[in-house]
Amino acid sequence: MVGPEDAGACSERNPKLLPVPTSEPVGQEGKMIPASGGCGGGVGGVEPLEEGEGTPPQQLLRRYLAAAGGPLEPGLCRRPLPAGPPRAPRPSAAPRSDSCPPDKGSRHRGAEAVDAGTSRNLFPKRTKELKSVVHSAPGWKLFGKVPPRENLQKASKIIQQEYEARTGRTCKPPPQSLRRKNFEFEPLSTTALILEDRPSNLPAKSVEEALRHRQEYDEMVAEAKKREIKEAHKRKKIMKERFKQEENIANAMVIWINEILPNWEVMRSTRRVRELWWQGLPPSVRGKVWSLAVGNELNITPELYEIFLSRAKERWKSFSETSSENDTEGVFVADREASLELIKLDISRTFPSLYIFQKGGPYHDVLHSILGAYTCYRPDVGYVQGMSFIAAVLILNLEEADAFIAFANLLNKPCQLAFFRVDHSMMLKYFATFEVFFEENLSKLFLHFKSYSLTPDIYLIDWIFTLYSKSLPLDLACRVWDVFCRDGEEFLFRTGLGILRLYEDILLQMDFIHIAQFLTKLPEDITSEKLFSCIAAIQMQNSTKKWTQVFASVMKDIKEGDKNNTPALKS
Repeated sequence: MVGPEDAGACSERNPKLLPVPTSEPVGQEGKMIPASGGCGGGVGGVEPLEEGEGTPPQQLLRRYLAAAGGPLEPGLCRRPLPAGPPRAPRPSAAPRSDSCPPDKGSRHRGAEAVDAGTSRNLFPKRTKELKSVVHSAPGWKLFGKVPPRENLQKASKIIQQEYEARTGRTCKPPPQSLRRKNFEFEPLSTTALILEDRPSNLPAKSVEEALRHRQEYDEMVAEAKKREIKEAHKRKKIMKERFKQEENIANAMVIWINEILPNWEVMRSTRRVRELWWQGLPPSVRGKVWSLAVGNELNITPELYEIFLSRAKERWKSFSETSSENDTEGVFVADREASLELIKLDISRTFPSLYIFQKGGPYHDVLHSILGAYTCYRPDVGYVQGMSFIAAVLILNLEEADAFIAFANLLNKPCQLAFFRVDHSMMLKYFATFEVFFEENLSKLFLHFKSYSLTPDIYLIDWIFTLYSKSLPLDLACRVWDVFCRDGEEFLFRTGLGILRLYEDILLQMDFIHIAQFLTKLPEDITSEKLFSCIAAIQMQNSTKKWTQVFASVMKDIKEGDKNNTPALKS
């Protein structure tokens, strides 16, 4: 054991000794071991309490925490050593020496004394209870946290009971004025919270800086709330418009089914039906209206479709049995039915994002059959790239045989026949007529295109070949098809002018290359409301002449040999 002459003299932190009751022998059962710090800041080198600060049990509790590895002041060793054999007691009245040299093994004598005196001699029967109370705070020893106040009070009460039972002395708490201030506090303000959690190596924030940060935080939260409210209103508006649109579609469907379709020939040209048509056909009646609007001038029957489909299957079988590519090229020159082989390549490129027309998809074989049957039905036309998109849109809205009938009659229209047969003279007439209305409606953009020698064939061919089903979103393309079935080929070119009007400001800032790239791949965020508002603003009338009259004048001028100049029609 350690006597008072060994404590504090060699400690660099505090050489002051705790009060030692000299009348009590050291190390005996039931007596207090007043151990103080060892040399070099050992575990037992605990900073003593100030005068009147606590009772002996509180001192013992603090020493116990030090020996157990609890929170100590910086620089103190926390590693306790196992208690060794008891040392002979030294005279308690020995004079204090402030300059005693440290002898061997004196570094952890304080830890030995506290461990031996506290956990063995003072309360050997209640050691486990005390440890469970003090150590019940998770992580207090590992992270150097102070145990909760309740745990310390319970431990202090245990020591106080043992102390009073052993010594017969009554421990009274120190006066309120002499108690140590409690530095554990709850932050009462945001400023205190900011000042509390800063690293020790950084200077504390000023109150002004803390208030400024708090203001910035409040502004950020307010801005986030505003955005959230704005987005909620936007979502609510979109949902409201969607519900309204669905309600309009449901009401329109009832009108189409109950009133218009049963009296188709009588009501198709009325003003009410045309206005309802412009707003878009309900999906449930779209295929039926398309079939009625396109008609069946070719008098194709489902049985005729089966005949040409069988023929196409035979040709596919013969192609698989033929040998070389040279034979196939020779057949292609003599017979356009050889373009059946091109169909397989194009089907996988048709609406690739839908996957329903890919190999193994539900509509792959149907699309293959319709295109093959048409190629055998019209060998003079054969298969041309772009046909697969038109057939695919019809398949999505009609049964297989009805889709083939509408497909064959649709491609038999003058405009589609001219493009799919690659009739250059007729295509030039359509382009020239388009330029007349282009200059009439969008003169500034027309001159801009002229300055770059950007002709309509660069962007119109792809639009007309696929009837906009490749260039526009599918739902928007179907709405274009709705009005196309009502107005005919004129609406295809009016739609093209509507697209140019919609993006006029953007196109005026571009050169030839960027204009061609932009019109080849239109933006995906185009909406039906914006596009159809621009289409409605296009006037398909040159002075007093309508589309058909202008087209007839263009054909007359071309026949007279004026093929090199753009027709400038007079009223």
